[in-house]
Amino acid sequence: MPFVNAGAVTLHYEEAGSGDAVVLVPGTGAAGRTWRLHQVPALVAAGYRAITVDNRGVPPSDPAGPGLTVADLVADTAGLVERLAGGPCRLVGSSMGAHIVQELLLTRPDLATQAVLMASRGRPDAFSRALAAAEQSLHDQRVQLPACYDAAMRAMQNLSPRTLQDEQAVQDWLDIFEMSAPDVTDPGVRAQLDVDVRSDRLGAYRRITTPTLVLSFADDLVAPAARGRELAAAIPGARYTEIRDAGHYGYLEQPEAVNAAMLRFFAGDPR
Repeated sequence: MPFVNAGAVTLHYEEAGSGDAVVLVPGTGAAGRTWRLHQVPALVAAGYRAITVDNRGVPPSDPAGPGLTVADLVADTAGLVERLAGGPCRLVGSSMGAHIVQELLLTRPDLATQAVLMASRGRPDAFSRALAAAEQSLHDQRVQLPACYDAAMRAMQNLSPRTLQDEQAVQDWLDIFEMSAPDVTDPGVRAQLDVDVRSDRLGAYRRITTPTLVLSFADDLVAPAARGRELAAAIPGARYTEIRDAGHYGYLEQPEAVNAAMLRFFAGDPR
């Protein structure tokens, strides 16, 4: 397994293809391999070198403990870019991964040529605060929900109504969720739950100069499209695309539409 020393930590990564580098940063508790089903093949076919990373706290990367901050993860990502890409590259992030990328665009703009922010936001709202607090409390109290119940709740929270109405598709998702039920004793996942957009950062994001695509999912309950539109409006010159029939896991639900939008943006296609 390939590892890279990214300054304070050692991170596990995988890469495929050749050409200009694209670093893909996953969301809370997710492994880099979540990108490999759909996004990595599309990037490689388009002539890019796709690099996926397991963030600190997701094995086999180094563990994460209490007090983890987005600044820590930004530094990790910057170290990885410097060592693997050898200079500025394209960056893609979803959810927490997008949060990491948009903060990196402020502190290390020299490392980014373009950025795609999926399922992201620039400020919290009442529901996002409540959801974050609920997930933190679940872990702090070591409440291990029955796998079937957890799977049903994750499906409702992260998938679109269209997927939920497709009997075969939703059963496939439920099976995946049930087999990958979160471990509430995992300190890495708990540490990452604290890495959230806790204050209004829209004003700060007005200083971003990197060409950016904000990609939201129309049925996303976790990072609603309205928050994505706000984020795009704050970033000077940012483009905004909204994918239909997709929830928070839209890059897995509607990969063809997501990949097409990402690749058009990378190629400079104004559509």
